[in-house]
Amino acid sequence: MKRYVLDASALMTFFEDRPGAQKVEDLLAKAAETNRPLLMSVINWGEVYYSIWRARGQAAAEEKVRQIAQLPIELVEVDAATTLLAARLKAESGLPYVDAFAAALSQQRKATSVTADKDFQLVQKYVNVLWTNTD
Repeated sequence: MKRYVLDASALMTFFEDRPGAQKVEDLLAKAAETNRPLLMSVINWGEVYYSIWRARGQAAAEEKVRQIAQLPIELVEVDAATTLLAARLKAESGLPYVDAFAAALSQQRKATSVTADKDFQLVQKYVNVLWTNTD
C-alpha cells in the first residue's frame, strides 16, 4: 500500500461525512487491513482539535481526540528538519503554514497528501495529492 498523509481537511471530511468521506474511509480501512497506518502531523491533528473546539466546544474536541486514537493513524512529531521544510514550502508556494506541515511530511515520507483543501494546488509540483472531494 502506498503511504498517505492526512491533512486536517481530510479527517474533517471523514468525521463530518462531507463529499469525499468514502475515500478517507476506504484509506482507513485499507490501513487497518494492511497494518500500515496513515500518517498525520501533530500540527494538523491539532488543527482538527481546535476546529472542533471552536465549532462545537471542548468536550466534542476531546471526544474526537479519543476517536482519532482508535483509528489506524500514526501521529508524527514535528522536528526541526520538518519545520524547516514546511517553512520552505510556505515561502516557495504560499501554502498556508499549517498545511505546509502535511505537505512537508508527505515529501519526507514520499507519501501522497490526502486533502479536500484547494490550497494544496499550490504544492502539486512538490508532492502528490489525493483529492477527497473529486471522483
